[in-house]
Amino acid sequence: MGACYPAAPLGMATVAALLPESWDLKLIDCNVEELTERDIEWADIVLSGGMISQQIEHLKLIEKIKCHNRVHVVGGPDATSSPHFYDKADHLVLGEAEITLPEFLKDLIQAKAKHLYTPGDEKADISVSPIPRFDLLKFDRYLHVGIQFSRGCPFNCEFCDIIELFGRSPRTKTPNQIISEIQCLYDLGYRGHIDIVDDNFISHKKDVKILLPKMESWQRKYHWPFEFTIEASINLADDDELLNMMQNVGFSGCFVGIETPDEDVLLSVQKKVNINRSISDSIHRIYKHGMIVNAGYIVGFDEEKGSVKNKILDCIEKTSIPANMVGLLFALPNTQLTRRLAREGRLNTDFDRAHDEAGDQCLGGLNYETLRPREDIFNDFRQILYEAYKPERYFKRIRRLVFLMDCSKKRLNLPLKKRIKDLQGFLRLIKAMGVKASYRKQFWQTLFCCLFRNRRALRYGVALMALYLHFGSFIDTVVKKIENSSLSAKAKQALL
Repeated sequence: MGACYPAAPLGMATVAALLPESWDLKLIDCNVEELTERDIEWADIVLSGGMISQQIEHLKLIEKIKCHNRVHVVGGPDATSSPHFYDKADHLVLGEAEITLPEFLKDLIQAKAKHLYTPGDEKADISVSPIPRFDLLKFDRYLHVGIQFSRGCPFNCEFCDIIELFGRSPRTKTPNQIISEIQCLYDLGYRGHIDIVDDNFISHKKDVKILLPKMESWQRKYHWPFEFTIEASINLADDDELLNMMQNVGFSGCFVGIETPDEDVLLSVQKKVNINRSISDSIHRIYKHGMIVNAGYIVGFDEEKGSVKNKILDCIEKTSIPANMVGLLFALPNTQLTRRLAREGRLNTDFDRAHDEAGDQCLGGLNYETLRPREDIFNDFRQILYEAYKPERYFKRIRRLVFLMDCSKKRLNLPLKKRIKDLQGFLRLIKAMGVKASYRKQFWQTLFCCLFRNRRALRYGVALMALYLHFGSFIDTVVKKIENSSLSAKAKQALL
């Protein structure tokens, strides 16, 4: 599609909106461009943030900025969870920026800024958060732009750090704030995909149902310039009224954390929302309201049995979800899981330090002493990836999804410039998958299935096929790394 990275940095755009209006700002997204010496020299003060997968590069950045003798302020989720790694920065402004950043700025103006700012137990009132500085983003570098409606999640999953960072009492913006944000994006010329980045969009259903009719009215007024995607818990499927409202607005996709189909494991990790239901039936109900579903699975839970591989593969096929993000369990800082493992003496000493493999979101896990043999977990993990992403299985799931998906209310109306860009991307895809790829037969079969069985779903079927350009090579890389790691382990054992 000519993009450099999927998502624009909403966190940094939000921080930018909290800075004084008199400041001259430049936003550098290191996912898509290099932070140059000139950029650092231009600035009086540098603010940076990142997640654990960006930890290694973020720590290098601290050293780089120190060489230029610039004031460096660090925040973001990883620094909040593991501040000891970032202690070399001049200032640590942790937690939600709406709380700690104003205090830091006040002290900075008075030349008495402290090294560390923490929010304590206070949570931000996001109903007064400003519109992010979308004007600082270069839209053409991304597949989609994000907005945020809520923070927090009512559930209590043992492995999750969202409830630790944002709490279990969801806080929402007002409908007028959301309308103002999408209006701002529209006025800046952006069209197409907006991802609502909430960790659980339906965490406060009452407020969501107040918001959605206003979004629909806005979409209708401006002739449907946007479509929306979300992340939500699987109980979204239980509320037909909510699903109908989302379909009327133009929601096109949803990420659901399935984690595992084993109910004993789900109970042990306190993900109770996923039990006592048919996962496949729940997913199919979401399809029937015009939304693709992507899913997340985790391998490595304590209660897993040897059948985990077969159960997950069976669930993947029954749900007909093409894109399944499968990862090894990672004990994140400040979670119930981490605290339990520490009590049991099973947590690695450097559990919160990112290693070279952390960025692939797969091999960075198992940072603790497992109950099952590690080799068995790796073998299950490898087999799940290998089997789930065989071309014939992946493309067959797209064809089943296209048959199940109700796209009768799709009204996305893109300008000519955007349509031409989409067409150019489609032609590049035909060259990459329909001519050169070993699985080109699967590509053409799936393309014609979209055209003749559900033409309105063509855009989404093509997008899912395009993802295989990533998944196909990525899975090969991960499987080879696992095999090499296993060989290395066996060689070490032989030497011992």
